[in-house]
Amino acid sequence: MSKKLLLFPFGGNAKEAIIAVFAINNIRPEWDIVGFLDDDQSVHGKAYCGIKVLGGRKLLDAYDDAYVLAVPGSPSGYLKRKSIIDNLFIGASRFATIIHPSVVRAPDVMIGYNTLLMSNVVASCGVQVGNHCIVLPNSVISHDSVIGNYCCIGSNVSVSGSVTVAPECYIGSGVKIREHIQVGERTLVGLGSNVISNLGKNTVAVGNPARPIRTYSPIS
Repeated sequence: MSKKLLLFPFGGNAKEAIIAVFAINNIRPEWDIVGFLDDDQSVHGKAYCGIKVLGGRKLLDAYDDAYVLAVPGSPSGYLKRKSIIDNLFIGASRFATIIHPSVVRAPDVMIGYNTLLMSNVVASCGVQVGNHCIVLPNSVISHDSVIGNYCCIGSNVSVSGSVTVAPECYIGSGVKIREHIQVGERTLVGLGSNVISNLGKNTVAVGNPARPIRTYSPIS
């Protein structure tokens, strides 16, 4: 019997998640997508791939038998991801984890809840991907690397061995991170950057090699 699934919000990541869900269901029916939820009333009633925006988060109670994949986040809004997800006020057991069938992962990989792994992601031996994470297509996370909670990893990212990406980071598409690097909490690494030295927390870094261009105070 298929499990019911709600997607939140009606944004790019949730739309991309549909591809993974459809691919899973093509192998074995597992998920029944009930619809999108979004607090923006202007999108209520809209549809994507035949799946409608049902309403706002208040409907979580009406569909209390449905799992939730909450995948907000963009380069401009990644720092708000934690508060947005936490303010849904639902338990860990209600969150879904969606892994595209083409994902290659070692037997000892650990993947948290409310995490989305898109097509052709590779997660090697000893890798840990935390809760509330997004890893977009064609990214590679090499042996013994750790991706912290609430992180977004763009497409075509290469994370070398024994890298630690602390919670609430945004790693832009095409980024390459050298082995044994540590990226501090709430740091954004811009598109196509090459990270060859550690990056501190609350930092925006870009370039080849990646260098901090500004720091900021964390959102309280």
